[in-house]
Amino acid sequence: MDSAAKSRAKNSNAARRQFLADTARVACGVGLLGLGVGLYSRHATALPPAAIRPPGALPEAEFSGACIRCGMCVRDCPYNILHLAKPEEPMSTGTPYFVARQAPCEMCEDIPCVKACPTGALDHQLTDINKAKMGVAVLVDHETCLSYLGLRCEICYRVCPVIDKAITIDIQTNARTGRHTLFIPVVHSEHCTGCGKCEKACPTQIAAIKVFPIHMAKGQLSGHYRLGWVEKEQAGGSLVAPDVEHRYNLPEGMKYEVGKGLSKLPPADAAPAGPGTSPGLPKAFQGGKL
Repeated sequence: MDSAAKSRAKNSNAARRQFLADTARVACGVGLLGLGVGLYSRHATALPPAAIRPPGALPEAEFSGACIRCGMCVRDCPYNILHLAKPEEPMSTGTPYFVARQAPCEMCEDIPCVKACPTGALDHQLTDINKAKMGVAVLVDHETCLSYLGLRCEICYRVCPVIDKAITIDIQTNARTGRHTLFIPVVHSEHCTGCGKCEKACPTQIAAIKVFPIHMAKGQLSGHYRLGWVEKEQAGGSLVAPDVEHRYNLPEGMKYEVGKGLSKLPPADAAPAGPGTSPGLPKAFQGGKL
């Protein structure tokens, strides 16, 4: 082999080694970048209080796994309310959210963001926007709420899309003056959609009513607690059988009815008094014996 051929072979081997080395460096870089993004994503799964998921979003842990960060829901939002989380924000990068104080959900009847979701991270079974559970409104500051200060406001009540269900007005006497009336807004979490219209409309410099993710705003009873009145309403009647023992050892001339208690028997139903007895005396004193 002449010197020129040897030189070409040497250069070819050097180029091959350089290519393999560059490929390995790029692969390592991509792997480290992916590892970093994965670790960041894992640590950024907690949803900040001000960030609310779109309507129909699954519970946060399930949502983070189901959302593929495609941005279709953001694209189809007709009011440009939804945003995709950026890497520097403290939540899963690329996932959709909105901030109620900046722009609340406009409660579209056809819910286009849900229809656009290709994975079901936004539940397609949600067909009634009034059934959405994006979050829960909480009246966080009674000291700055105008209604609690005795001023007529009611703005949060008026703008609520589920008015008289999600927010109602409780009329109270103003204890400070003794003669004026307070019109206090009351949030009912079972009807609140978490749209954020109340927070957006609150006229105070910092909203006295705010919307939080449900897991941050509501507690949860342990499974061993039973609410008898709730079970009774659901069953359509009492779940407890009538107490048979109440039919015995009753005072003379008395009867017991479930739900009514003790009552006097009509005179015709009362037991006749025997010789030496007096209807007005207890048995122990009847007939002159103790």
